[in-house]
Amino acid sequence: MSARPLWRGRALAVVGILLCAFSLRSAVASLSPLIDQISAEFPLSPTVLGLIGTAPPVCFAIFGLATPQLERRLGLERVTVVALAAIAIGLVLRGFSVDAVTLLLTTALIFAGVGMGNILLPPLVKKHFPDRLGLMMTLYTTAMSLSTFLPPLVAVPVADAASWRVSLGVWGVFAIAGVIPWIIMLVREKGAMPIVRPAAVEAAGPGEVEPVVLSTGPIAVAPTSSRTFARLVRLPLAWALAIVFGTSSTMAYVSFAWLPAIVTDLAGVSAATAGLLLSLFAFMGLPASLLVPVLVVRFQATRPLFLVAALSGIVGVAGLLFWADAVTVWLWITLFGVVGAMFPLALVLISIRARTPESAVALSSFVQSAGYIMAAAFPFTIGLLHDATDAWTVPLLVIAAVLVVSIPFGIVAGRRRTVEDEWEQRHGRW
Repeated sequence: MSARPLWRGRALAVVGILLCAFSLRSAVASLSPLIDQISAEFPLSPTVLGLIGTAPPVCFAIFGLATPQLERRLGLERVTVVALAAIAIGLVLRGFSVDAVTLLLTTALIFAGVGMGNILLPPLVKKHFPDRLGLMMTLYTTAMSLSTFLPPLVAVPVADAASWRVSLGVWGVFAIAGVIPWIIMLVREKGAMPIVRPAAVEAAGPGEVEPVVLSTGPIAVAPTSSRTFARLVRLPLAWALAIVFGTSSTMAYVSFAWLPAIVTDLAGVSAATAGLLLSLFAFMGLPASLLVPVLVVRFQATRPLFLVAALSGIVGVAGLLFWADAVTVWLWITLFGVVGAMFPLALVLISIRARTPESAVALSSFVQSAGYIMAAAFPFTIGLLHDATDAWTVPLLVIAAVLVVSIPFGIVAGRRRTVEDEWEQRHGRW
């Protein structure tokens, strides 16, 4: 059997997933370029800026843990509507901030919605596109990559032409638009009969991509359970996936917090060039988002991809540490940016390392929450180490050490089996 066309009977799901994916990153990336303009209107203390910088991984971890509980009560699509509504409301209200407190509170609301959306996307893809996992993961990780480097490029021009308030609030349009397809689908589902999960899909073997589903709608999904989540805590595969995701997030948040300062001090580049180098780091995630899902789903290339990402990152860090100047720094940031391949890699693995969408919800929550808890510690730690040593040697060695330590976990994550397979091998029936 061949997979049915992507758009047939599920065009709304395609649009809804892509708009949701775009909103998750644009909500985060649109603020930092405007800090100077916001500070000119009302004061932002270093404490507030530190809290805003730490808020994303912390909120992602907290609401990532809460999302399975909401999904159990409301279902995937309804929680997706809640997440996008929180993002949209937060983005619009953030444009009306009058002081540091309101800016921080509205930013926290946005990140709460983003934290839920992060967990929901992999199981949404698994539910609606079990026969097109590679293609849909490629599309939505590409949307996330575009929304990572696009907002910083246009934020200041829009603020100069209109105001920083418009520049912040305009991204809410995508989140509002993203709500519409899911609401339409929920209304349609009221009069539709549930579609039973085909036995062929249930019988998928260890590490296999699920077979084709020739149906007129999505797979029926049972709510995830706390028992499923508790089992994941006992599985090495789940922890390996969490470390892979946490390493990716650590590299991203450390870079967004400190990479401009690092290249300015070590390579002697200007502030404007440092901004371009940060954009280059973010841009490297785009080709990865296009290639990684296909290479993993079709060719099972998990371990080679992880090793290339980790080793390239280590070489990039070594170059910054020992051989950085205004010319070679572009090469080192390009190599370091290859670690961005870990992000789409982790998302694809969440989908294919679980047999069913309901277990994918639990796995997504566990992996991303644990990963973001890990990521939350490092930007602050890197800053403390730099202040204590007045140099970037120790911080860069710590970054390299994280990549080195992650390698065995990446190898474990490359095992072609699901979490259900691993549980059954160790403890019996799932």
